[in-house]
Amino acid sequence: MNKAADPLEMIQAPSLAGPHEGYMPGFGNDFETEVLPGALPQGMNSPQKCNYGLYGEQLSGTAFTADPPERTWCYRIRPSVKHSHRYTKIDLPYWKSAPCVDPDVASLGQYRWDPVAHDGADLTWLTGMKTMTTAGDVNTQVGMASHVYLVTESMQDAYFFSADSELLVVPQEGRLRFATELGIIDLEPQEIAIIPRGLVYRVEVLDGPARGFVCENYGQKFELPGRGPIGANCMANPRDFKAPVAAYEDREVPSTLTVKWCGQFHETKIGQSPLDVVAWHGNYAPYKYDLKTYCPVGAILFDHPDPSIFTVLTAPSGVPGTANIDFVLFRERWMVAENTFRPPWYHKNIMSELMGNIYGQYDAKPQGFIPGGMSLHNMMIPHGPDKNAFEGASNSNLGPEKLENTMSFMFETRFPQHLTEFAAKEAPLQDDYIDCWSDIEKKFDGTPGMK
Repeated sequence: MNKAADPLEMIQAPSLAGPHEGYMPGFGNDFETEVLPGALPQGMNSPQKCNYGLYGEQLSGTAFTADPPERTWCYRIRPSVKHSHRYTKIDLPYWKSAPCVDPDVASLGQYRWDPVAHDGADLTWLTGMKTMTTAGDVNTQVGMASHVYLVTESMQDAYFFSADSELLVVPQEGRLRFATELGIIDLEPQEIAIIPRGLVYRVEVLDGPARGFVCENYGQKFELPGRGPIGANCMANPRDFKAPVAAYEDREVPSTLTVKWCGQFHETKIGQSPLDVVAWHGNYAPYKYDLKTYCPVGAILFDHPDPSIFTVLTAPSGVPGTANIDFVLFRERWMVAENTFRPPWYHKNIMSELMGNIYGQYDAKPQGFIPGGMSLHNMMIPHGPDKNAFEGASNSNLGPEKLENTMSFMFETRFPQHLTEFAAKEAPLQDDYIDCWSDIEKKFDGTPGMK
């Protein structure tokens, strides 16, 4: 990969001791961090005068009366009203929002795509975002969209925030830096990041070109799933999520801020960097997570549990037990179940499943589902292993086996996912994917006693 130009330097809080310098561990914690000593007020949120001539400002991620409320107090060089001016509507033609139902596109069916290729174009985080599916309605804050990003260039004196959604970012190749109002997140394959709704940031290329996947969550924020009988440990542990320490820029240069609001994009011109938070405290913050720390659980005697046991994060809906979005991870793991068909079984599901391959080979589709590729099995559409996977799993010697060289994921939602025109007509759709089940044989034998 090519190393990008050196990113702009932000003045950062002193690093924490240990292997994760520059980050604070924990999921949903109430963090506090400051770059300059005494910049963070103690014992109150809104003093009459803040130290260093800073402005106090609250960023709320939920209603004030939510239980618990999610909010962060920021102490910044300028209040964010100085980072907003007259807005001009702009067009980012490949970034779509729900509802986006094209009457000429069929979303009913089983679909799979090869990786969306780099074509040599100069693309930033905004111009390189290409929507594959949408679900729900961005205006009522329900549902999601799935995207592929192709990024070759850093944003230069340009910034972005989404008023519509939080973004779950899943890199597949290349390294990116998210320089946010609350600090710096460096991100590479086998990690994920969550960027909250309303948070301003700039994306820089550390190693490129970069490609990956984004789940845009219009609904309630992602949270850790309830573990139920699994108990307090395993799956995604809270201590493995990392929030950035405070970092700020004090740069007076002509800059552009782009805002996504109700599915439309607007641009405003400002005279400085908006990344000017010198100190902050609260529980509404970006974070990253190393997928290699996900501890899978599974059957240790017989049968194949539901894939819900592989849920990393979930965004609740108004229906208990039925998620607006589940983010599910299939990584290396031991398979030990006796007398059991071990790959995912054939099924139809109320949820709509968009899968992506980060690296390696997925056990239910050993052919054709390559790293960077995606598949979509919409609600109540049957899917499952191809013939080779079925025959291999049905006839193999069922000793303990470690499933290796594999990491794929699923964006799963209770809503139907509609293909965009790009997904249907421009992305590298595998027209023959449906044929992967065509050679499955009838094996029925009605003779009594036959297996």
